Amino acid sequence: MAAPLADRLRPRSIDEMVGQQHLLGQDKLLYNIIKSGNIPNMIFYGPSGVGKTTLARIIAENTNMRLHKLNGTSAGTADIRAIVEETGTLAGANGILLYLDEIQYLNKKQQQSLLQYIEDGSITLIASTTENPYFYIYSAVLSRSTVFEFKPVTPEEIVPAIQRAFDFMRGEMGEIEVEDAAISAIAFRCGGDVRKAVNAVELCVLGADIKDGKRYVSKQLAEDLAQRSGMRYDRDGDEHYDIVSAYQKSMRGSDPDAALHYLARLLEAGDLPSACRRLLVCACEDVGLAYPQIIPIVKAAVDSALMLGLPEARIPLADAVVLVATAPKSNSAYLGIDAATADIKKGKAGPIPRQLQNMHYDGEDNNNKGQFYLYPHDYDNHYVKQQYLPDSIKNAKYYQFGDNKNEQAFKAYMDKIKG
Repeated sequence: MAAPLADRLRPRSIDEMVGQQHLLGQDKLLYNIIKSGNIPNMIFYGPSGVGKTTLARIIAENTNMRLHKLNGTSAGTADIRAIVEETGTLAGANGILLYLDEIQYLNKKQQQSLLQYIEDGSITLIASTTENPYFYIYSAVLSRSTVFEFKPVTPEEIVPAIQRAFDFMRGEMGEIEVEDAAISAIAFRCGGDVRKAVNAVELCVLGADIKDGKRYVSKQLAEDLAQRSGMRYDRDGDEHYDIVSAYQKSMRGSDPDAALHYLARLLEAGDLPSACRRLLVCACEDVGLAYPQIIPIVKAAVDSALMLGLPEARIPLADAVVLVATAPKSNSAYLGIDAATADIKKGKAGPIPRQLQNMHYDGEDNNNKGQFYLYPHDYDNHYVKQQYLPDSIKNAKYYQFGDNKNEQAFKAYMDKIKG
């Protein structure tokens, strides 16, 4: 079985790569490091299909060091030990270059086994990861390495790779006619992933209509075959947290268009629970008392979405997302509960005042018998002044009225009854 087109067309030099000009452009830092020939320990971090593995292979193939390749998904301690044993031998006389793909899958002990050899220079590490290295890679390895972040490739940068892929397929399959709009469709729908774009080219050629011995790749065919390629999503990875973060921040920032965009990305990935949960959180945290009725409204929309299921769930959720994004905002209650919680964690509590306790009997040792609770409904405006907080924090203030219409109305009422 032939390897995917993206593997068969993998660039052999930096000049053949597309994207990452912030790292590989003329006189950029990583470009200069590679050209110098003095390769430090490096970690390449970024989404899949943007050139991390390709660049690591290019560097490895252009060095005199002994090259070893491991993948974190399958490598074990024995594999690492076998590489370490080559240090100081004739095979490793010029040093050992270890290319470690998906390093985040190695456990702490496995990563630690490399430390001594990375530090003394007998092993040079080039690792790649799709997850945030500051969360998933052992700190001692990080401190001995330089992290380079790879970015999604823009559609304009991907176009040359797509054209090159079609030219390659012409050499294998014969005459191919491609609509210009088909190339653009692939470039825009691959989500910044060059691998997906190149493999989409192969699918288009294999699925193309054949007339008079010629293959025709139309825009519609390209859109059909690449329609979900732009979806970067991993429910357990950084991309998940990036999307749900952008989703909530867009609602908080009163941008309904962006909020709907991220909602669509969540739903297209089938992640209905995250879409519902963050929507409820945002209604309570970011709208809150500025429009308190929004909380049961959003809860009803979420219940409807969960009952309907996808794809119809998008309708009540879209209603609620737009409502949250365009509603007045207040985080006063959110800040209040966080301030109260901070005091509790610091040990600022103390006994509950006697008048608030659920106690209706006093022992013989109590010389001041009685509950002394003042029932507010017995007083004008249903209010009477009395102490509610423990003595040690009786003057604490956690809640500050927001400057929105609702909370200012509540403030005016409170000021009035407290005289």
